[in-house]
Amino acid sequence: MDAYDAGSAACRGPEEEPRDAPSSAVPASAPPARTGVAALSLRYQIGAALALAVVAITVCVHTGMVFLHVAPPNTVTKQHGKAIDDWIYPEFEQNWKLFAPNPLQQNISVQVRAEVVGGDGTRTTGWYDLSAQDGRAIDGNLLPSHTEQNELRRAWDFFVATHDAQNRPVGLRGALSETYLRRIAELRLDREDAAGAGGVVERVQFRSRTTNVPPPKWSDERVSDKPSYRVLPWWWVDNKEESADAAGAASAHGVQGGAR
Repeated sequence: MDAYDAGSAACRGPEEEPRDAPSSAVPASAPPARTGVAALSLRYQIGAALALAVVAITVCVHTGMVFLHVAPPNTVTKQHGKAIDDWIYPEFEQNWKLFAPNPLQQNISVQVRAEVVGGDGTRTTGWYDLSAQDGRAIDGNLLPSHTEQNELRRAWDFFVATHDAQNRPVGLRGALSETYLRRIAELRLDREDAAGAGGVVERVQFRSRTTNVPPPKWSDERVSDKPSYRVLPWWWVDNKEESADAAGAASAHGVQGGAR
């Protein structure tokens, strides 16, 4: 029994120490691996820094331009209004304003009438009050549609903003606003069956009726209660306008006859 216990020790020399299992531990002084931008070379790090700087500057400039566009009039907007508009329009147009706007002091009603051609000749309809139609559709409706609330109002605001006092377009967006209003008129008149049986709407005309909101009873302010009108010229509907243009072109080139 003793010889058996001492057998393993007898195989070693008197000065030989027991051998430990080999170690696979990573030295503690190994540097951590670099990730992200730090892993790039110096040239690419500089490029990434420049790209981030350009993006940050662009975001700051855009935020500042939008803020100045929606902010109340101030010294900066008066001096640099054109530069701000050039940045905002048309891609970044905003139709809201910061802070409380001035309360509405006028009621504006948009109306339209049509020139109809039928079997009994040409006639002009009465004025259809489109604003009143939208008002009746919204009144008492818990979930009014976006079209009933905003389509006509935004279209008229768009027209007024892109035309002068003589109803002449100012810039390229003026023609777009006219087309928008004309399409609304065609849809509304068709819904009202303004042409009647066998009739065709040939031209449409808009006008606005503006009345002042009366002041409260406790106020000593006095305003006129007489309505004022802004009457637009007659516009051909799409099919008639195209036919008139084609006829004019044919006449200019000496073409005889007409479409059958």
